[in-house]
Amino acid sequence: MKAARLLTLLLVLQTRGRITTAELAERLEVSRRTVLRDVEALSSAGVPVYAERGRHGGIVLIPGARLAISQLEPKELEALSVAGLDSDQLGRLGLASAHGTATHKIAARQVSAQGAAPDSVRLADLITVDNTGWLASPAISVDIADLALDLRGRRRLRIRYRRSADRSATARIVDPYGLAAKSGRWYLVADDHGEGRLFALDRLETYDCLAEPARTRAGQTLGTVWAELKRRTEAPGTVTITARLRESRVDLARRILGARIHDVAAADPGWVLVTLRYPDIESVRQLLQFADHIEVLSPDEARQRIRQLAADLAERHTARAR
Repeated sequence: MKAARLLTLLLVLQTRGRITTAELAERLEVSRRTVLRDVEALSSAGVPVYAERGRHGGIVLIPGARLAISQLEPKELEALSVAGLDSDQLGRLGLASAHGTATHKIAARQVSAQGAAPDSVRLADLITVDNTGWLASPAISVDIADLALDLRGRRRLRIRYRRSADRSATARIVDPYGLAAKSGRWYLVADDHGEGRLFALDRLETYDCLAEPARTRAGQTLGTVWAELKRRTEAPGTVTITARLRESRVDLARRILGARIHDVAAADPGWVLVTLRYPDIESVRQLLQFADHIEVLSPDEARQRIRQLAADLAERHTARAR
């Protein structure tokens, strides 16, 4: 459990002050990457811990800035265990107040520990983390805090959920693992007929807790199922698309297309050749947002589909009779 792992990490550092990433990973029974992610999350939340690079580096608790774990309330410890969520997300979980008091306690302890070094700067003053999406967030019908509390009961859920391609929601029974927040969007992670699925909360209309315990797959946890679903969602695909893209739009393409971009190579002046991977030809719809800044070169099926979509758009935008 992440909360227990973070507490163990902090307590080890309280007694050791410094420890190698490998040793800490072995003690916590997690990977080195998980240790570094935990340290980054704690550091961003204001906890005076950081990763020091180099031959003699490791995970370090800033000298003199010991954290008095015993002074933190259980709710405050729980708030720190989900460090990385923004204030709105913490508020939805009912942890905003606890996170605030925990942060104040940490800050006060740091100030007293700095003593004769008033010019010292906390990492929290130098790093800000905001994992919400740009612009407006989609509306969510269910209360996330209530849902999170209900999930603690580890019971099956009857939900009414609308798939992205459907106009209306349908009922189904799922076996939940927990919630995930990514890029400003919340998801219910659950098994649907024994298969892991992501249910976007902005399309979850209602839910009811059933009497039966959740029938999740043996050996699977929220972490393992989320990792598999994330890998599946971000898989580059098997259809290769080649396109010409204006050089001035490469950075935008990297932000929008992400792992879909397999290669970028020089082409005519002002243009680059981009190789993309999609799960199917229909996915080339995504490229329409680049308008006249892109030209799909191959395969022919992709060019034809772009041509059909563009013709449909052009027809829709012809001048209307007055």
